[in-house]
Amino acid sequence: MSLFRKIFGLKSTPEDNIKSEQRGKYMPEIKLPVDEQFTINFKANGGKFLYCENMQEVQNSLNSILLENNWRNDMVLMFDARLDQLFKDFKLDKTKRISESSFFFSTCEYLISDDGSLLISSNQIAEKKLKELPDNFVIYATTSQFVQNIGEGLRGIKGKNRDKIPTNITTIKHFKTIEDKDFLTYGSSSKNLYLLLLEDL
Repeated sequence: MSLFRKIFGLKSTPEDNIKSEQRGKYMPEIKLPVDEQFTINFKANGGKFLYCENMQEVQNSLNSILLENNWRNDMVLMFDARLDQLFKDFKLDKTKRISESSFFFSTCEYLISDDGSLLISSNQIAEKKLKELPDNFVIYATTSQFVQNIGEGLRGIKGKNRDKIPTNITTIKHFKTIEDKDFLTYGSSSKNLYLLLLEDL
């Protein structure tokens, strides 16, 4: 549609509204916003996504997760001290021993839109390997943590931590059990993952 038609509100003709499937093969792809792209890819990876508009909704969603999985009285593995204050009303039974815990509760560094993965570091998992951690993850994140790709996320980590860059930087991408392993999934650690996403923008 021409610019003048948009400004003056003239009616468009059917020729103006070219459907996406009629676009030429050399036309650039229509880019989705990073949040929408992440949501599609994250769900395709098997993740469970809970969008929350405020902290009360985050707490209600966490409570629902605990009840659904019967984790209310179970021990939780947690290395990130920031969560202690945010969720102090839950009186979670915390442990540092992996063998005692039913699930891992953490934050993440960034949410990677182009593949629906979560970028984490030693700030969240200390020096543990993903395969050592429990099979069940609950991750708390905010919408300001969306980035397009891993490169952007790595630059963000470096920018935030100029004095001491965290180690053990990795991504979590598979959120369902992989039946048929192939060379693309070799070495990946599949987790049952819930993402509590708070709108903070």
